[in-house]
Amino acid sequence: MKKNKKQSNIDFRFMLFFFKIRDKFHPPIEKISRANIKQGDIVLDYGSGSGSYSIAAVKNIGPNGKIIAADIHPLALKKVRKKAEKMGYTNIETIQTDCKTGLDDESIDVLICFDVLHDISNKNDILNEFHRVLKPNSTLSFDDHHMNEDEIIDFITSKGLFKLSEKKDKQYNFIKI
Repeated sequence: MKKNKKQSNIDFRFMLFFFKIRDKFHPPIEKISRANIKQGDIVLDYGSGSGSYSIAAVKNIGPNGKIIAADIHPLALKKVRKKAEKMGYTNIETIQTDCKTGLDDESIDVLICFDVLHDISNKNDILNEFHRVLKPNSTLSFDDHHMNEDEIIDFITSKGLFKLSEKKDKQYNFIKI
């Protein structure tokens, strides 16, 4: 199995700069609002990067919910923790992973995976991990502008683990079967 490769620190810092620009033109709350996140949900932000979506989602979950930001890069997780601390959020935790999250089976209400899958070498393993950690009938909210609609739907639904429940703009919400 080919392992996912962690970016160099320089590449990662460049990506962070790009994310700041992206977030100005496409506020993360727009995708979060299409992900059907509710008060009290436990949300996994897989491939969280600097935490743009994690920080945006924390407002939807309220004080009884939790955000778990997962990324392969330690600088990403450091950035998420720093943002959360600065904003006074205590219900965001981080985990470093390149596939297996270490989370309990069926422990996640909503899993968001935005613009990450195209960079992952072990896509089938990731899909199995998503299915394992999501609760029954819970949501996988997915968007990757590097993939077209047919690629996204075919990949996510091909193993019979998920079915498409709705498409909102270019974001797809799948339900765990």
